[in-house]
Amino acid sequence: MRTFAALAALVIAAALPACDVPNTRLTGDPVTLDLPGGNVGGPRLTTRPDGRLVLSWMQLLDEGATLAFATISDGRLGPPQAVVTDPHMFVNWADLPSVMQVADEHWLAHWLRYSADQTYSYDVVVSRSRDGGQTWSEPLTAHTDGTTTEHGFVSMHRAADGIALLWLDGRNTPDAPMSLRSAVITAGGERRREQLVDGSVCDCCQTDVAVSARGPIAVYRNRTLDEIRDIYVTRQIDGAWQPGVPLFEDHWEIAGCPVNGPSIVADGEQVAVAWFSAAGGVPVVRVMLSQDGGTTFGAPVEVSAARPAGYVGLAFIDDRGVAVSWVARTGSGNSLRLRTVGMDGTPGPVQQVAEIAQARVFPQLGYQAGSLYLFWTDIDGPARLLKGARIPVSGT
Repeated sequence: MRTFAALAALVIAAALPACDVPNTRLTGDPVTLDLPGGNVGGPRLTTRPDGRLVLSWMQLLDEGATLAFATISDGRLGPPQAVVTDPHMFVNWADLPSVMQVADEHWLAHWLRYSADQTYSYDVVVSRSRDGGQTWSEPLTAHTDGTTTEHGFVSMHRAADGIALLWLDGRNTPDAPMSLRSAVITAGGERRREQLVDGSVCDCCQTDVAVSARGPIAVYRNRTLDEIRDIYVTRQIDGAWQPGVPLFEDHWEIAGCPVNGPSIVADGEQVAVAWFSAAGGVPVVRVMLSQDGGTTFGAPVEVSAARPAGYVGLAFIDDRGVAVSWVARTGSGNSLRLRTVGMDGTPGPVQQVAEIAQARVFPQLGYQAGSLYLFWTDIDGPARLLKGARIPVSGT
């Protein structure tokens, strides 16, 4: 989906001082991970029911790509498994496939497939495995509209009757705005409960969803008639998504999509949301915390105002708080940064994980067994390489 070039000017124009709070550093020095080589797109992280992380990525080909995945165990990436090689796979720096374990041997993968020759006509397709990812079913389109328009930016979560998907849907464009829709893919491969969630959303900002003790909760960037594009939140109650409401009113008025969606995580009653805004030409990364399953949230905590470009990641660190990652611009390039925030809203010091050449990248952050894991791509000449780091967490 389309990018908005003016965002770069907004971000570069702001150079506010960092607002680090003196605090004990919770995270240790990053440890580089051994990862697959080649020209790579993605990556994407999901979590297995047992808490282990699953990394998926695209091995880029002359036409399309191979979608692959592996589980992280004992601080290392396990043997890669291929889902599909699809010459019609739509490859994009911001709109990423994913692979998720449903239960036991049941897995589900999604990717984007061109539906017509037009550059921006593609569908969300899913494939199921019933043998732990060894073999996969023929792809099924997740939506039923049949239009040659844009569909993407998918978030998935486990549901009682299968896997639920939330995606941006362009079936009514260009005469109407992009919409947000959802559906469930059952264990038997049926589509159920397709629902319109919001009829006017930002064209190409990531969605995200988490499951709290009170049920699924999703976040996305809304779009009003006067082009205010703030983060909205919706909760699923009795199987139906409720009307979205503003998480926080940044009042970011922007005439195009910033390609910079929010991130949400949940742990029981605790929920956290992180996002980027450049309202008034001042870029900032914020996080908001909930102690009641996302029913209400506390005041926003400013994570960074030191030239952030956004592209946020988020992970709970047991019950001690969250870690937030983001990309920041520096005098010599770009920096991938990390900061912890306690559940009382107290931020820790800013930590640099890596210097990166690529600014437009969506790092993936997760927590497993006493360590944070961060994955991203970076450019090396014409190639895009998969990078990763394990960041130890103290006291675990």
